[in-house]
Parts: sequence; C-alpha cells; structure tokens
Amino acid sequence: MDLRRLTQNTGCRLLRGDALTEITSVCCDSRCAGPGALFVCLPGRHADGHDFAAQAVAAGAAAVLCTHDVPGLPAGCAVLLAGDPRRAMAALAARLYGEPARAMTMIGVTGTKGKTTTAHLLAAILQADGRRVGLVGTNGVCWPGHRHDLNHTTPESCDLQLLLRRMADDGCDACVMEVSSLGLKMDRVGGIAFDVGVFTNLSPDHIGPGEHASYAEYRAWKSVLFRRCKVGVVNADDRETPAILVL
Repeated sequence: MDLRRLTQNTGCRLLRGDALTEITSVCCDSRCAGPGALFVCLPGRHADGHDFAAQAVAAGAAAVLCTHDVPGLPAGCAVLLAGDPRRAMAALAARLYGEPARAMTMIGVTGTKGKTTTAHLLAAILQADGRRVGLVGTNGVCWPGHRHDLNHTTPESCDLQLLLRRMADDGCDACVMEVSSLGLKMDRVGGIAFDVGVFTNLSPDHIGPGEHASYAEYRAWKSVLFRRCKVGVVNADDRETPAILVL
C-alpha cells in the first residue's frame, strides 16, 4: 500500500519523500526493519526510537514515522510526522494489514489476576464449540498449528495486527486475548473494537516509573476496555467493578 493511501485521515503528515512509496510492513524495532518497512520512532523510558531511525533505513526501511525530523536520513527515505506515534502506528498497522480484527470475534480479558486462566478457558470452550481460535497473552500467541513467544502480554500494535492478520488468513474466526492496562495505555490495541470485554478483578499492580502513576490511573486504564466493547462481562463480586464500569 502506498503512503498516500496508508496515511489518509490518520493525522500523519508527509515531511519529505514520495507519497507513492510502497509500504509492506510496520515495525517499531529497528532490528525487524527490512525492505518496504515503515519504521515508527517511539519515545521510550530507556531509549528513543528516533536514535535508531538510521539503522532501520540502513536495513531497508522505506519510510520513517517521527514526532520530529531526524537529520542525516538518506534523501530517498520518506519521512512522516505524527504528534502521537503510538496511536498513529496502531491505525496504520490495522489499515495496512486489512483490519484483521473485523474478520474475527474479538474477546478481550482484563484484570489484575486470572487473565491467563480465563483466556485459556474461553479459548477451550470456543474450540469445543467448533470454532477456530487464536489466543494472545502472557504465555505467547497461538492458533492451530502455530505458537510464538511474546515480549509483552499485549504485543505492540504493529506486531499484534500482523499476528491477527495471520490468524484470520489461517481461518481463525475468533481471538481471545489478554488486554493489559499498559496495552490500553500505550495504544497496543488501538483501533480494535472488541465484541466482548471481560473483567476478572482488580488490586494494586504495575504502579511505578514507566507504568502507572497511581492505583487510580491503573484502574482508569483497565476501564477503557469497557468503552471499546459491545458486551461487557464482569465479576460482580469484585469491589472495583462499579468503578470499572463507570470510569
């Protein structure tokens, strides 16, 4: 897909380069860049993706998405600007890979404890009903005949959208995934409309530098899933359920 079509109505602006540059993949790890890739420069806690843009282009990346210009990139490299690169990456990856979540029943499971167990039980129930199911979470990603390890419970959006595309192409009609608070905060599931959202329970966790500033913020991000799903299934016995549903 060329950059003009890929970035239409996404808020991304072409700073320089050819709008007809063909893009075949999206990545945010320069070590994964190759010919035709769009490399997204994500600012992080320990490193800034802008510092690895030249490395990605040297590996073959055709375009770079930044929050500010990166000097020294080859003249043939297209450079895009976006105010929120994480949100832009989620939208671009979903579009490039053909909105694969729309081809499957998407079930997201969130909570402090029990996400993995609940996700596996739901996947097993769906499989017993004859569905072809993909599973994403702490134990990795799998679907019939495939299994891959993950670095995060909820993968970066560029990786997640590619995995969903592979699941859909392989005949999966449902996907059960663990949706972490950081996955929601960092737009890793941006652009995905969940058919069902599931809440297990909530207790203090993931609070500190690089995660959540407070328990209130942690709870607020958990609740976001229930504004992105058609049906919510919650644990009525958990004291935080009312807050999860109204935040």
